Amino acid sequence: MSNKIYIVGHKSPDLDSVIGAISYSYFKNKLENTDIYQPAIAGNLNEETKHVLKQVNFSIPVLLQDLSDKKVIMVDHNEFSQAVAGIEQAEIVEVIDHHKIDFQYSYPINFKTAPLGASCSLIYQEFKKHSIVIEEKIALAMLSAVLVDTVITKSPTCTKLDVEIIKDLANLAGVDDWQNYGTQLFKIRSSVEKLKAKEIIKSDFKDFNFKQENVGIGQVETVDLSSFKKRKSELLDALENIKEKENYHSVILFITDILNEGSWFLIASDDKNKIDQAFGVNFVDKSCYIKGVISRKKQVAPKIKDVFN
Repeated sequence: MSNKIYIVGHKSPDLDSVIGAISYSYFKNKLENTDIYQPAIAGNLNEETKHVLKQVNFSIPVLLQDLSDKKVIMVDHNEFSQAVAGIEQAEIVEVIDHHKIDFQYSYPINFKTAPLGASCSLIYQEFKKHSIVIEEKIALAMLSAVLVDTVITKSPTCTKLDVEIIKDLANLAGVDDWQNYGTQLFKIRSSVEKLKAKEIIKSDFKDFNFKQENVGIGQVETVDLSSFKKRKSELLDALENIKEKENYHSVILFITDILNEGSWFLIASDDKNKIDQAFGVNFVDKSCYIKGVISRKKQVAPKIKDVFN
C-alpha cells in the first residue's frame, strides 16, 4: 500500500458525500501538516454537485471503482453494501458518518458519528474543535451540502445544532439569505429534462439488505412535482428494469416536494403488499403521495426494514 489515504463517500454520490470527502481531506491535511489525504468519489456526480464544485472552483475528485489494497476513510456511510467494491480488502483508517451504524471491522479505528442532519455538520465540528479556519470556498461548499441534506432544515433529521452550523457557515461563506440560496440549489437538483429515467433514480440511490432481501431506495427533492409526474410511466419502467437486472426484491423512488413537505412514491416490487404494509397505504398503479414523509434515513428505510424483519 502507498501512504496515500483516500477519503470517499458512498456509491451514487450525493453532495454531502462529495463535499464531505473534499472538506475532510482539507481538514486532515491541515491538522497533520501533510498532503497524504485525497478526496475521491465512487460514481458519477449529480447536477447540484457539479454546480457547487464549479461555483467554488474545486476539481472533481478522483474516481475510485475498487478500494482493494487502499487506505480509506469512509465518509457519509458505514455499511459495506453502500461502499465501493473492494472495501473488504481495504485498510479502513477511519469512519465519519451520520447514519445508523451497521459496521464490523477487525481492528480498532476512529469512528466519528452523531445524530446530525449531514456529514458535513460533523466535519464542521472537527474544524471548530481543532481551531482550523474554514476558508470561504470550503464554507460555501459545506453550507450547500448541509442545506441539501437537511432539505433547508425541513427534514426530521435536522437538529438545532445543524441550524446553528448553517448560520455559521453562511456567515463564513458570505451568504446573506441561506434559505433562498438553498431553494436555488433545489431548483438545480430537480432539473430533470436532460436526464434519462435511470439517471434520475440513481442520482441519489442507496442499497439496503433486509433479511437477505436487497432493496434499493432513490430520492429526488424538488420544488415542482409536475415535471416528474409527466414521466411516470417511463420512471416505473426504469424501476422495473433496475429491479430485474440488478436483482432487487424492491426498488423505490420517492420524489420529495420540499414546499409541501411530502413525497410522491413510485415502486417496483416482488411483493407490493409488503410496501403497502410498510407505509400503511395502497400503492395504486405502483404510486402514492404520502404527506409528511421526506427523509430516507429516518422515515423510509426504517419502515421498509420493519416489514422485512
